[in-house]
Amino acid sequence: MMYKSTKAILMSSLALMTFFVIGCGSSVNSTKSNSEQWLNLDTVKAGKFDTGKMWTFDFPPKEYFQSEYNFSPDDEWLNNVRMSALRFANYCSASFVSEDGLVMTNDHCARESVGKVTKEGENLSEDGFIANTLADERKVPGLYVSQLVEIKDVTAEVQAAIDAGKTDAEIAKNKQEKFSELTDLAVSEKGKDYTAQIVTFYNGGKYSLYSYRKYDDVRIVFSPEVQMGFFGGDPDNFTYPRYDLDCSFFRVYDETGTPLKTKNFFKWSPNGAAEGDPVFVVGNPGRTSRLSTTAVLEYSRDYAYPLTVDLLNGAVKVYEEVIAEHPDRLFELQDRLFGMANSQKVYIGVLKGLRNPVFMQKKKDFENKFKSAVMAKPELKAKYGELWDKIAGTRTEAKEYFKRNAAFNVGGRGLSTEYFQVARKLVNFAHQMKMPDAQRMLQYKDSVVEKAKAKLAPAKFDKVVADKFASVIIGVYVKLLGEDTEYAKILTGGKKGSEALQYAVNKSILSDVEKVNQLVEKGADAILSSDDPFIQFVVKTENQLEEVQAKSKEINEREANYIQLLGRALFEVYGTSIPPDATFTLRLADGVVKSYEYNGTKAPVKTTFYGLYDRYYSFKKQSPWNLPKRWENPPAEFDLETPMNFISTNDIIGGNSGSPLINKNAEIVGLAFDGNIESLPGNFIFDDTANRTVSVHSAGMLEALQDMYKMKRL
Repeated sequence: MMYKSTKAILMSSLALMTFFVIGCGSSVNSTKSNSEQWLNLDTVKAGKFDTGKMWTFDFPPKEYFQSEYNFSPDDEWLNNVRMSALRFANYCSASFVSEDGLVMTNDHCARESVGKVTKEGENLSEDGFIANTLADERKVPGLYVSQLVEIKDVTAEVQAAIDAGKTDAEIAKNKQEKFSELTDLAVSEKGKDYTAQIVTFYNGGKYSLYSYRKYDDVRIVFSPEVQMGFFGGDPDNFTYPRYDLDCSFFRVYDETGTPLKTKNFFKWSPNGAAEGDPVFVVGNPGRTSRLSTTAVLEYSRDYAYPLTVDLLNGAVKVYEEVIAEHPDRLFELQDRLFGMANSQKVYIGVLKGLRNPVFMQKKKDFENKFKSAVMAKPELKAKYGELWDKIAGTRTEAKEYFKRNAAFNVGGRGLSTEYFQVARKLVNFAHQMKMPDAQRMLQYKDSVVEKAKAKLAPAKFDKVVADKFASVIIGVYVKLLGEDTEYAKILTGGKKGSEALQYAVNKSILSDVEKVNQLVEKGADAILSSDDPFIQFVVKTENQLEEVQAKSKEINEREANYIQLLGRALFEVYGTSIPPDATFTLRLADGVVKSYEYNGTKAPVKTTFYGLYDRYYSFKKQSPWNLPKRWENPPAEFDLETPMNFISTNDIIGGNSGSPLINKNAEIVGLAFDGNIESLPGNFIFDDTANRTVSVHSAGMLEALQDMYKMKRL
């Protein structure tokens, strides 16, 4: 499931090898037999599109499109496509697909909206939602879509503000102030229905002002049963062949409460695209790191990603165990499990890619060519020649603080346990109480302190989940700090194995609301001197944490300025001949409908509804391959030969969920909802040998809507 992103152990031993068995398109030296081909890494070169195909709308590669597809879109085509595309809230993509404001996106992007419009006694996730008339369409509280109406180059203004800064902190301040000035001006000129943002391209080589028309009366029209939108659940996530009806429809209403009339929308191609046809993804890819230096990527490979994978592995195991032990909590916890499992697959997939010697050699070759181009011109060398070494230096500095920063920052990375959360609240409260009233933060003033006290102990402490999470996190902390260190022993009591992981939980009072409240009433000194292991850990590490975070902040600010200077160098050398990294802004990504080799065989370019039922019966109708009742016995008119999902070589990433796939005529041929497992290294390198976008087929959506859901009005 291609959520936004926002950031992933099997190939580390291969990194030590000089030769690597490959299945990619590079030249090979046969050293043994025809079946044992090996590659000298020194022969690996960067590919033309390693940095991807996420083109911006102000600089589309028309000459490349012409040579590759015999197609050169004119400004009218590009403007219509841009205005037909949408950003769905702040996490997905979407598009207008009718003149009456009908909006198409993925069903997994609609899950939150479905929950918001569900009425008492309904189970829309299980049963789906169908609005048979306009009056049945339900407004989704807080939902909005954004249409990109203008792009303006503001590089000169922003870079001038940056260059006026004398220190790293001043540079950051100047840049942010210029961002605010430009966006405030744009909104004041266009009106209250508009928003604006400054988008940083090429790590600072180029800056653009993006202005959006925001629509906030958005009503749900159709959402299938979650079992159809996410058929196959986590086991099938990021895989292909696939059988998901991952589509939902909404409608935008104008200020008078009537469906919006729009001249910009995508028409429908009932037959979709055939193998070999060019197709274009129009959407908002979230974040990529393809222009990062090898030093930054190696830091991610060796430090950041392994830690995140460890935490996610533990989190997934926690929720799987709790659901297995408490089946009655399935409905409550399944979304959390899906979210964690989705992230787990992403991070593991990216980490495998970072540990792939061929991919990393390609990145090194690109960097060497870029560096050579800079060094070949004296003026560029003088300005930018030392930046690679400086960035490598800041990453080396960051390594020194990584373990302590990660371990002492309890609750960081979005994965924690209530024990640490409560401990942190108590310690913060105690420090505030030791200050004079005038110096305290507002929420801790004497006049409102009772409200603050009431929030210290959670109203409902989920001990089952918290205990398991505590074991996971303590295990990770011990691994980071070393089991014999003072800080690790606070949490383990010096014990080993499973006893060490249970020590803090068994000794802690923080799951007992009454005992927490009693401790609070004893005062600040009692809290700070408590022998509760979690409180002790926070108290004894907070000074070091403050020091480490301050140093990390200084390193990151310094590095950010090096990176934005390197971005200028990149833009001076390559210009718009390569696309910028993803920024959750609108892009046009080209590709073709194409198969690939996997699992010792060849993937079909499309799947059909026959395959859906084959999977249903092959897994004996068991979850997550079970079907909703409506689908168990399809009506006679339902055509099982209809294509359901298909693949293409388009370049997507999290945030592209809900992106329309269109043909040269700007007609809908599909709806992107995922990538295959081979697409995950796309975070830092694009390789279309096996990287595939997985989409719902336009014919499959029509067949389901008309003959299964009887929704003729769409």
